[in-house]
Amino acid sequence: MTQRHAEIAGAGFAGLTAACALAQRGWSVRVHERADQLRTAGAGIYVYENGLRVLEAVGACAAAVAGANPAHRREVRDEADRLISVHQWDANARAFSIVRQRVINALAAAATGAGAEIVTGSHVTGASPDGELVLADGQRLKADLVIGADGSNSRVRDSLGLLAQRRLLPDGAIRLLIEKTAAERASEEGNKTVEYWSGSRRLLYTPCSDTDIYIALTMLDSDLAARRVPLDRAEWTRSFPRLGALIGRFGDEARYDRFEVIRLKRWSAGKVGLIGDAAHALPPNLGQGGGFAMMNALSLAVYLDRSADVADALAHWERDERPRTEHIQRLSVFYGVPTTWPPLARTLFFALAGKWLVRQRRRVAASRPTGTAA
Repeated sequence: MTQRHAEIAGAGFAGLTAACALAQRGWSVRVHERADQLRTAGAGIYVYENGLRVLEAVGACAAAVAGANPAHRREVRDEADRLISVHQWDANARAFSIVRQRVINALAAAATGAGAEIVTGSHVTGASPDGELVLADGQRLKADLVIGADGSNSRVRDSLGLLAQRRLLPDGAIRLLIEKTAAERASEEGNKTVEYWSGSRRLLYTPCSDTDIYIALTMLDSDLAARRVPLDRAEWTRSFPRLGALIGRFGDEARYDRFEVIRLKRWSAGKVGLIGDAAHALPPNLGQGGGFAMMNALSLAVYLDRSADVADALAHWERDERPRTEHIQRLSVFYGVPTTWPPLARTLFFALAGKWLVRQRRRVAASRPTGTAA
């Protein structure tokens, strides 16, 4: 049988996972990354059992989790440092907070090790249903399969008219990494995840390696002072006075991103499939954006391995995989709704619904991704 060829737009979690899975199944694969090097925004990422199973399946898990921080307990506190609720993960279930770049590097190494080619500085402008990837320099690259994994602003998706809904949510986030102090390295407190609330502002403190802490600052998009970049440390200290010393360590290198939800009319058109944020962007409230991007990338390769007809395989893949993806989208949006509520109502919500939310997160995280070992 003639070797099948895939062209992939985007070298993030989805694109690199697809490259690994396809190359391991005998495809020739080329990945196009717009940037001049493989790098990722967002600083840190949570990876739960479902995502770890995918990383294992593509041979990237050991490198991805090396030095990562176990993420089995999250405390929710108010601006006065009073405990509101505790989200306790099952000690026997795997969950890590990881520096995002480490995961990207591990996936890239696994992809190239399996024979995939990664081209940086390659600008994709679109695709055609008959299996052509279109580049900014006019090249039209023919393939048996084209994958759009080029993010929420996907040129591949938009060139095919597949977008059904792109809904901006009322909140967003600034993300950054800071270095652990000597005291944090030595103390168990330096390995504890804490979610602090003050009004509609939230500060998430997440250790993600022996040396790094991932900070996520979330706020309403209308809160211009809070979402200002470079970061206004004085403004955030006014909201969290007890965390002034921590906030003083924040650097200026950060970016603001508004949360959004993306749904498509279809996940494919002819020989073109969409994965990751290009197909199903969701807010990061449950830490499953990367996990589901990798899950759907792996399952895509599995379905293509079952059928020589690419369009038919893509249709069956979407039919089976889309429902649980849209379920986690809805759940993640629901978790973010209290952001807009008054503090007392939000505190009551987390106190009453906290255990239910943990159960839902556990159920999703424990799901068995298609293509992973039983």
